[in-house]
Amino acid sequence: MSTNLANKFPHESPILLYNRTTARAESHAATLDGKAKVATSIPDAVVPSDVIFICVGDDEALAATIDEALAVPGGASGKLFVDCSTVHPDTTTRIAEQITGAGAEFVASPVFGAPAMADSGQLIMVLAGPAASVSKVVPYTVGVMARANIDFSDQPCAKSTLLKIVGNALVLNMVEMLSEAHVLAEKSGLGTAQLHQFVSAMLPGPYAGYSTRMTEGDYWRRKEPLFAVDLARKDASHMFHLAESSGCKLPNVETADRHLKMVKEHMGERGDISSIYGACRVDGGLKFENDGKE
Repeated sequence: MSTNLANKFPHESPILLYNRTTARAESHAATLDGKAKVATSIPDAVVPSDVIFICVGDDEALAATIDEALAVPGGASGKLFVDCSTVHPDTTTRIAEQITGAGAEFVASPVFGAPAMADSGQLIMVLAGPAASVSKVVPYTVGVMARANIDFSDQPCAKSTLLKIVGNALVLNMVEMLSEAHVLAEKSGLGTAQLHQFVSAMLPGPYAGYSTRMTEGDYWRRKEPLFAVDLARKDASHMFHLAESSGCKLPNVETADRHLKMVKEHMGERGDISSIYGACRVDGGLKFENDGKE
């Protein structure tokens, strides 16, 4: 996201990058040809900025980030905060109240899309908040970071993160379904290569992408996850909370979460959402790891 902000959006001065691991921010800034500088603290990034994009892993990290961002008295006044994190809608509501109470504007804008989509500016951004504030964010979206927006202008900020959690339930169920189907294809003698050919022709895009990662063994060989198991289980926890409060059940998500737990036990933090395939293989009497040749 920051690469596209630096390279595609016109700005008079370099953008400021902050990461809890400064070396990562420095390494990234070095790839942006002087279009970015590194801030060594959150206040150092916030105080000189007009628009602040935030993307962190979970609700606790977001709360801590906002507390630090607002720590300088009056330092947030008049600024626009845009949160792209995947968090519980209740967290979004609390953060929105905290930021607007400090005299700043807030737009919730969680994003749909894998890292490769972020790199290519093909994210789907879900914008919620006052229309006047959303309009200030739109120039940074389609054509810069995104290929499409879903607009909740003048609706509660929590609507955007509610859609993000429900949308991620679809993604989780998609991976679970593909995993089960590939195990059945292998165990029944059909062959995963033939199933992958069908998926690629019938369901191109994310389905085919995950199917490729499963059949080629990326789900267990990858050193750094694209959608880490801990984050996926965090999202599942939010799904369960929303389902309970809404009076419905998510049996498919329950199955996927059980498999994610198996992934964490087998792979630790390397585990990815696609590694559900390995857990389904174990349930089917196969090894967690395939040979990655089909």
